[in-house]
Amino acid sequence: MAETKSSALREIETTGNPVFKMVLTAVVILVAAIVGGIAVFGFIESEREREMTRWQVRMGIIADSRFNEIDKWIDAQLAELRGVASNESVQLYMTILYDAEDGASGDASAEAEYLGNLLTVVADRAGFQADLSAPQVSANVARSGNAGLSLIDANGRLIVGSPGAPPVQGPLLAFVANAPKGKAAVSDMFIGPAGKPSMAFLAPVFELQSDESPDSQVAIILGVREIDDALFPLLKQPGNIDETAEAMLVRQQGNVIEYLTPLKDGTGAMDLKLAADAPDLAAAFATKNPNGFAVQFDYLGEEALVTARQFKQVPWTLVYKVNTSEALAESERRLNQMVIAFGLIIFLVVIGGAALWYYGSSQRASQAAERFEKLAKRFEGQRNFMHLVTDSQPNSIVIYDEGGHYRWFNQVALDLSGLSRADLFEKHITSVIGPIEGKRIAGWVKECIEDRERKTHTHSMHIEGRGTVVYKSDLIYLEANERASEAALMVSQDITESVREREKREEVMRQLVGTLVSVVDQRDPFSANHSVRVGQVARAIAEDMELDPTLIETASISGSLMNLGKITVPTEVLTKQGKLTDEEFKMIRDSVLVSAALVEGIDFEGPVYQTLRQLQENVDGSGTPEGLSGENIVITARIVNLANAFVGMVSARAWRDGMPFDKAVDILLQEAGKKFDRGAVVALANYLDNHGGREKWAAFGERPNPENEA
Repeated sequence: MAETKSSALREIETTGNPVFKMVLTAVVILVAAIVGGIAVFGFIESEREREMTRWQVRMGIIADSRFNEIDKWIDAQLAELRGVASNESVQLYMTILYDAEDGASGDASAEAEYLGNLLTVVADRAGFQADLSAPQVSANVARSGNAGLSLIDANGRLIVGSPGAPPVQGPLLAFVANAPKGKAAVSDMFIGPAGKPSMAFLAPVFELQSDESPDSQVAIILGVREIDDALFPLLKQPGNIDETAEAMLVRQQGNVIEYLTPLKDGTGAMDLKLAADAPDLAAAFATKNPNGFAVQFDYLGEEALVTARQFKQVPWTLVYKVNTSEALAESERRLNQMVIAFGLIIFLVVIGGAALWYYGSSQRASQAAERFEKLAKRFEGQRNFMHLVTDSQPNSIVIYDEGGHYRWFNQVALDLSGLSRADLFEKHITSVIGPIEGKRIAGWVKECIEDRERKTHTHSMHIEGRGTVVYKSDLIYLEANERASEAALMVSQDITESVREREKREEVMRQLVGTLVSVVDQRDPFSANHSVRVGQVARAIAEDMELDPTLIETASISGSLMNLGKITVPTEVLTKQGKLTDEEFKMIRDSVLVSAALVEGIDFEGPVYQTLRQLQENVDGSGTPEGLSGENIVITARIVNLANAFVGMVSARAWRDGMPFDKAVDILLQEAGKKFDRGAVVALANYLDNHGGREKWAAFGERPNPENEA
């Protein structure tokens, strides 16, 4: 292209055409415009960076302010409790109770009455008041409430509490039990008895005149309060006029971000939870980047500037955000005006240069058009010859470009599309055969071109009037040349009949397996249905692991045939009620190897023989008969081994119930990596919980009629 242009300029110059100077002038102007544009765009970007820095500083000041207010509030609650805990009267009374032989009993004594009055006064003053849920009665019965102060001795027994102090149970009990001895503690936010966000605070009470070590702790002061009226207002920055500005508290629990405080859209405290792996979620960014600053998306999906601060006393992150539509609106307006103005200048220069260039090169364009017309006629003859050769073929032949568009096709492909030749050319494959199958084939084409090697795929399509048709498609890479870019040649052969024949053979094989299984069940009533269930569970595990269809079928068949070898075990051994001798136990255990030997000569598509042969191998190498381990054991053997153990656990017998699914899975998880394959155990648990396994296999646990198994 560059060589053609330079020769054209030389031709114009040598003929003395004045257009050359006009073109050269236009080029110089265009280059100057481009250089100026680069400078302007550099200036615009630097202005954007300065604006972002300004907002980072401004938002950081507000975030620090709200962070400090909340931190001070938490410290203030602890200070109230420490004040009670350090009261010498409290320490004296609790030391006396602690040293008493019978410990603290909570009897209504003068000391207890004093402590109760003290807690009531502090609770009213510090905001630990309770919203009592029952009317006051004259009897000495405490009313249940939502907040209050409680004094708890070293044995965890309640000494006395302010009116309405909630019972120490649930989250409060866990908080008290896990608090470090001898230190004050703050609980995470939780929903209190009244359904409102609440928090608990704890301060240790030490023996009078002690060294305040953990060993000298004799009690704790526990304070519980609802926080919506005290803590949440601290998130509001006084004097802030940004309409979309919002400060909120969040915490991450596992893969979930929980919004702890009320949100501007009306969502209540602790009501909104979003996935932590949601793309560009502001709250997720904040939990991972304390003190960070970025452009992310808020909980409503709106783009926003966000900064964060992380607390040390509680597992919270303070998130402060302002929508970019508000924060950057003015600066973007100014910058856009500059871009539009300069873009208009460049547009006018380009139009002028293009007009001059078109005028100067019109004659050469006419000559090129004549050459292209000659080439087109020659290419048309080649295309007609290719159609003559390929249209007689029974297979569909198509050439796709890298984007999945029809570049060339034979008559069979044209007939399958149902379009005219003119309509099909340059059509994208998804608009011809549908989005699902089309995207899949377009992906194969792109993979073939990128790898530059032959690919083979088997797939099915719905053809009007024929139903589902199965194709085997070979994709061959075509190199780029002077006439066309890289492409892929796809030759699709209809293999529907051969697939159906194979399915018939598989159906016969399944019937044969069913017959053999029924023979074993008749001889061994104690394991009736066991091998069928093992086959079902093995198939489910293999499908959840997304194995090849051949391996899925292998796992199912192997599970069903695992007890085939029991036909060589005497019936009296199989039906023996008492304890088996060592020789009899070995005979039954080795029957699996007999099963492998019996099917060794059968031409299965998958490794059924190897699966049965390795069924008793363990992934840690402790199994039999060869002590194989890890990947040296075929995956189907690892799956059937797990399925056999699971079915044995959860299946009921006439003399016992089946084990609950959860207990069985817990046992299998403990053996994962030792006896069983870890991936197979995870797949089994996933199938039970997420694919209806519990409902499908519920009958396993039903105890059969003793007469049927006797």
